[in-house]
Amino acid sequence: MSLITYLTRIQFGPGVLSLVPDELRAMGSSIPLMITDKGVMAAGLAGRVTAGLSCTITVYDGTPPNPTESAVLEAVEVYRRAGCDGIIAVGGGSSIDLAKAVALLVSHPQPLEQYSAILGGAERITRDMPPVMAVPTTSGTGSEVGRAALITLNDGRKLGFISPHLIPNVAICDPEMTVGLPPVLTAATGMDAISHCIETFLSPRFNPPAEAIALDGLSRGVRWLAKAFADGGNLEARSEMMMAALQGGMCFQKGLGAVHAMSHPLGGLESPRLHHGTLNAVIMPAVLRYNEAFAEEKYGRLKAALNLPPTADLAEFITHLNSTLGLPGSLSEMGVPADCLPKMVDGAVKDHSSATNPRPMEAADYERLFAEVMN
Repeated sequence: MSLITYLTRIQFGPGVLSLVPDELRAMGSSIPLMITDKGVMAAGLAGRVTAGLSCTITVYDGTPPNPTESAVLEAVEVYRRAGCDGIIAVGGGSSIDLAKAVALLVSHPQPLEQYSAILGGAERITRDMPPVMAVPTTSGTGSEVGRAALITLNDGRKLGFISPHLIPNVAICDPEMTVGLPPVLTAATGMDAISHCIETFLSPRFNPPAEAIALDGLSRGVRWLAKAFADGGNLEARSEMMMAALQGGMCFQKGLGAVHAMSHPLGGLESPRLHHGTLNAVIMPAVLRYNEAFAEEKYGRLKAALNLPPTADLAEFITHLNSTLGLPGSLSEMGVPADCLPKMVDGAVKDHSSATNPRPMEAADYERLFAEVMN
């Protein structure tokens, strides 16, 4: 038995940002809270979203690189104080995930922890939430169409909150919003999208539509990422990468795997602050090597989608792509201290993504993988 749903509204293509006023009215929001970060504000991207709006806009720009429970509570207070009736999330996955959690807590009782997937909280999330519009400014997370939000709680745990009710009501995917994204962020977010497509395809859950989307997204992402990295003004490459990210998000419901189970607790570290997409890129080759014997047929299909020969080493292909994009080759290169690994292993075992890895995972398996990706 499989539950297969793709329930969201997407406006996609250069220039669709002009549709924000119409879509906001269709959402029924006249006093929206914009959730973004200071970098997006400084780049003028938030101003481009609000330029055509005649309604009152309240802005919360305190989104941290990895969204936190404390930021959620701050934004909830801003929302309530301003009497808002909807949310516009503008930014990368952090701002969009934060917006989902804010929508949850302005309509559901605290604490936030009770709604986490790993603690059985998905059924506590109801449709009684304010409408959310997502306007991505990166091409990676797919959060604009995803049903999940990753939030680091005040106690340091990074937990997933998963429900179809968390999917934004509308996604405004305008690739012009990503033109000029720095090469390092283009690379990191692009590898994030690629990791989503690979992991969801390899998930053992039965969902052929999601697998078809994942294969197309993977092919698209690998074909265009280097071009977007080399020329940030290439609108065709930016459009293709935004679609690859969107497709990665559309197939999330099939589940992820050990790459994300490992990157999620690492993303919860207070120091160093680590980029989720970069973590996925660094971890992915080791996990691909580890899983291959348990998904040989699917590995063949992944290679075919990438126009690789059957004898190709998929892990080495990803390692080479990372190197081409100037991404780090290990966790130690990213500044991860070895003494945090026992806690990371525990976090990976408990992470909701671990259950859908194609190879069953235990603590000893994660110890081996973390040791491999450290150096």
